[in-house]
Amino acid sequence: MREIVLHSDDMALTDYWQKALGKPCRIVDSLEILRIVSNCIVIINYSACQGEPQTLLQQLTQNSNRVLILHRVPDFATAKQLLRWGAKGYGNTLMRGHFLVAAVETLQDDMVWLYPEFTTQLITQMDGGSKNDPELYLEKLSDREREVALLLKEGDIYKTVADKLNITPRTVKAHAQNIYAKLNVKDRLGLALLLK
Repeated sequence: MREIVLHSDDMALTDYWQKALGKPCRIVDSLEILRIVSNCIVIINYSACQGEPQTLLQQLTQNSNRVLILHRVPDFATAKQLLRWGAKGYGNTLMRGHFLVAAVETLQDDMVWLYPEFTTQLITQMDGGSKNDPELYLEKLSDREREVALLLKEGDIYKTVADKLNITPRTVKAHAQNIYAKLNVKDRLGLALLLK
């Protein structure tokens, strides 16, 4: 598991994030120190990038970090730009704790996490009128994997899927990994595009 590092220009945010995550995190106060952090999950608020998000992202990703940028007023255009520059996640600075936990889990698995509304918007924009028949792909899955796949496609996080199916989040994660392998996709976004 990668260490979680928090950086913000607002200490109330780092306190909120740490409480939401429910685990110890390293808080880094200066960008200079943040730039030398390596092999971590870095959570940073957009305004703390001091107008240089591209440069900062390049430095952090060169050090093998996975970066989640949180924004007080997230917008889709910024999300796309940050992903191009190397961010692995993007969302609201004050999103609910379960979203923050899901984002960190997703980054720990080396996948990309976006706020569910942005994932839907991205899928809509990326889909060029695909003629895929989702049923052909779903036939490759067991009944339980099929249930999990359909809920993940809708943007549900592992905990929500687990609650709906009365199984553990760990079981959902195992099913998700099997689904991705069977359908030859890397993550939930790939799954959603395939089953759209």
